[in-house]
Amino acid sequence: MSHIPTLQTPRLRLVALAASHFDDYAAMLADPDSTRWIGDGQPLDRTGAWRSLAMLLGHWELRGCGMWALELKDTGEFVGRAGLMYPEGWPDLELGWMLKPEFRHHGYATEAGHAVLDFAWNQLHAQRVISLVRIGNEASDRVAERLGGEHIEDMDFYGSHNHVFAYYPPYRETRRAWA
Repeated sequence: MSHIPTLQTPRLRLVALAASHFDDYAAMLADPDSTRWIGDGQPLDRTGAWRSLAMLLGHWELRGCGMWALELKDTGEFVGRAGLMYPEGWPDLELGWMLKPEFRHHGYATEAGHAVLDFAWNQLHAQRVISLVRIGNEASDRVAERLGGEHIEDMDFYGSHNHVFAYYPPYRETRRAWA
């Protein structure tokens, strides 16, 4: 399997999802408040959560990027997930995040998002990254804006209405000035 790097932020460690995260991961995906903004909006049972975890790990092998488990540096506690996805049929490389309810509104999604974008620019040399945020998910709209996302359009995607936020490499303005 491809190597999944560990990333560090001031408060978080972004590590490969592992079986040791599964109970917390499954609990997060069983929570209707956690899943209402992703996929079909329905919570997952443990079997569905296992398939989700396996798909996220397989994405690293197929695309060279994926989701990380977010752990608090000081305790190792599982906070949620964040990372990059580009499955078949997706409009572009997507930055996504999901946090356990008790860890929301502490800036962890933004902190992890900055680390993930740094990986996208410096390791993957991505030209653009997007976030698909279901319309109505104002908290994620704010995270995307704090990360520097530009709301470029709205899109119907897999049965839901989404804001599309685009992120561009830090050198974008310099390149545009020379064009």
